[in-house]
Amino acid sequence: MFDLAAGTALLARTPHALRALLAGLPPAWTDATEGPGTWSPTRVVAHLIHAERENWIPRARVLLEHGDARPLPAFDQSAPLGTFAGASPAALVDELAWLRADNLHTLAAWRIDDAALARVGRHPALGPVTLRQLLATWVAHDLAHVGQIARVMAKQYRDAVGPWRVHLPILDR
Repeated sequence: MFDLAAGTALLARTPHALRALLAGLPPAWTDATEGPGTWSPTRVVAHLIHAERENWIPRARVLLEHGDARPLPAFDQSAPLGTFAGASPAALVDELAWLRADNLHTLAAWRIDDAALARVGRHPALGPVTLRQLLATWVAHDLAHVGQIARVMAKQYRDAVGPWRVHLPILDR
C-alpha cells in the first residue's frame, strides 16, 4: 500500500543518491550504455529532469482539478536531448535536486488526504488512474532508474570480474 510520507521521503533522497553515485566520475562511467538505443547514466538523469518538469506534478494537478473530466497530459518518455547537451552529470543532478525540492514543496502544500489519493483521473493510454497510483509510480520510477544506472555502471566490469560473474546477475540482465 502506498504511503505518502514514506514515498516523498524516498523521492527527496533520489537526487542525493544520484549525486553520490555520479558526481565527479569520468565519462567512461557516466556516458556508458548497454548498447545502441540504451541510456547512459547521464541520459537517465536528463530523463528524470524531463519527468519532473512535465509528468508528476503537472499530471497530479490536472487530476486534482479536473478528475476524469479531462485526460492527463501526454508525456513523451524521451527527454529533449538538446536541452541537456554538454551538461555535466553534476549539473544535471543539481537541476534535478532543485526541481524535485520544488515539486515536493508543491505536493506538501496541497495537503493530500486519503480522499485526494483516491481521486480518479484519466490517463490518455491507460484509462482510469488514481492520484495514489500516480504518486506510487513516481516513487517506483525513481527506483527503477536508480537501478538502471547501477546496472549500466556494473556492466562496465562484466568481463573484468572474471569467474565471479556467475554470482553477479546484474551483469547479464
